[in-house]
Amino acid sequence: MPNNKSIHHRRTKIVATVGPACSDKAVLSRLIKAGVNVFRLNFSHAVYETLEQVIRDVRDLNQQLGTHTALLGDLQGPKIRIGELQNNGITLRKGDKILFTTVPCMGNAQRIFLNYKEFPLDVEEGDLVLLDDGKIKLEVLRSNRLDEVELVTVHGGLLTSKKGINLPNTKVSLPSLTEKDLRDLAFILDHDLDWVALSFVRSPNDVRELRERIQERGKDTHIISKIEKPAAVDEIDAIIAESDGVMVARGDLGVEYPLEKLPLIQKLIVKKCLHQCKPVIIATQMMESMITQFMPTRAEANDVANAVLDGADALMLSGETSVGQHPVQVIEYMCRIIETVEQGAEGIYYRERAESTEEERSLSDSLCYMAGRAAKYVQAQSIVGLTRSGYTAYQVASYRPHCSVFIFTPDPQLLTRISLLWGVRAFFYDKKSNTNQTIDEVLAFLKNNKYVRKGDVVVNTGAMPVGSDSRANFLKISRIG
Repeated sequence: MPNNKSIHHRRTKIVATVGPACSDKAVLSRLIKAGVNVFRLNFSHAVYETLEQVIRDVRDLNQQLGTHTALLGDLQGPKIRIGELQNNGITLRKGDKILFTTVPCMGNAQRIFLNYKEFPLDVEEGDLVLLDDGKIKLEVLRSNRLDEVELVTVHGGLLTSKKGINLPNTKVSLPSLTEKDLRDLAFILDHDLDWVALSFVRSPNDVRELRERIQERGKDTHIISKIEKPAAVDEIDAIIAESDGVMVARGDLGVEYPLEKLPLIQKLIVKKCLHQCKPVIIATQMMESMITQFMPTRAEANDVANAVLDGADALMLSGETSVGQHPVQVIEYMCRIIETVEQGAEGIYYRERAESTEEERSLSDSLCYMAGRAAKYVQAQSIVGLTRSGYTAYQVASYRPHCSVFIFTPDPQLLTRISLLWGVRAFFYDKKSNTNQTIDEVLAFLKNNKYVRKGDVVVNTGAMPVGSDSRANFLKISRIG
C-alpha cells in the first residue's frame, strides 16, 4: 500500500444540519475546523432571514479558512400531519375507532383533522396509517370517498397535536413539490446553494420535475433524492440515474419499512449508487444520543462504522448539531470513528463497478476507471484530476481509490459542490496551458503545499484543454521530481 502519510486524511464526508445550536458564526467556524464538509439547511423549519445570515457566514468562513464547505437546501416535501387536538393530546387504545376528516376542526377522541385533502380518495380498506414515527398504528375501515375516513386502532398510545403521518400501503397522489417547496426552491436558487434535497421521492418523474424548474431559472443546482418511501425503493435504479446524488433517509423509511429490512436496503442503495457513480448520504439517528450526552453509544459508533464500510460518501447529522448540546464534539467523535475505520479496513477501497453502456461516455468512463486501477497497481500516492463539469471527480471517487484524490477546476462553484464526494479535495485552476505544462503546474502546487513529496507516483487524468466541456480524455503517470 502507498506509504505517503497524506493518504490518511478522512475520505467519508460529514453533513451537519444547521439550527439554533450552531447558527452562530463562531460555532460554524468551529464545526468547519472540526470536520464538517457540507451544511444542511432544513427548510421544514426555515426562517429566511436566519438562513441568509448562515449562508453569508459559511461563505465568508470559506474565504477566511481556505475551505470549500458546501451548502445543501433540504425541501420539506408533502408532509402529512394531523391538526390541533383538545388539551394537546388524546389517548388511543387498541380497538378504538376514530374518524379522520379533511374538514378543519379541533380534534378530539372521535374526530381528527388531516391536512391531506385526497386522503379519502387515495386510501383503501385495510391500508395502514402510522402516526408519530410509527408509535401509533391505525387501519382503514371505510372511506366516504369525499372528506371522511373511519379507522380502527391496532396499536395505541398518546397522540399529540400536529404529529406526522406515514402511509406505507397507500399510493399518495400529493405533488412532489408543494407551494411551500416552490417558495423555498426559489430561495435556494436565488442564493445559489450547491445542492437541493427532494423529500419523499416516489418516482424518477419527481426528480425530472424539479430539474426542469431548476433549468427554467438558468441554474445548475444539483439534486439529492431522499429515499423515504417503499415506492422509491421499488424504482431505485431509475431514481439514482435521474438524480445527482441520493440520501438514505432512514427516519421515514424506517417507519414505512419493517426495521429488520432497513440495513439491507441501506447496503443495496449504497452499492447501486457506487455502480452509477452517484454520491450517497446516510442519514438519521447516527449519533442521536449526543443531542444530550457528551459521547455516543457503542451502537451508534458501530452504525457510523458500518456506513463507512458500506461505502457511503457522506454521513449526516440532524438534531445532533441543529439542537444538540454538543455540536462540535459530535463532529469530533464522528471524525475519529471514520478515520479509524478507514485506516483499518482494506475492504473499503477499490470498488468494482459496471461499465457505461452509453457510447459517448464509455471512453471517459474507462479512462477514469483505469486511473483508479493504475493507481492500485503502481502503488500511486495520488490521483490528480482536471475537470470543468466535475464528471472526472464523480467517476474517480466512485472507484474508492486508496490514494489521495486531488481535483483541479476552473469553476469556483464546483469547488464547494464536490466537497460532498468521497475522498475528493478540490483546488482552483484556470490557466489555459497545454497538457504537460498544466500537469507540471498542478503537481508543483501540490508539492509546494506538501500534499505530495519528492518521489511520489501520481496518476493524472481529466479533460484537456482545461476549461473545455470535454470529458476525461487523457491518462498519464508521473513521478514527483
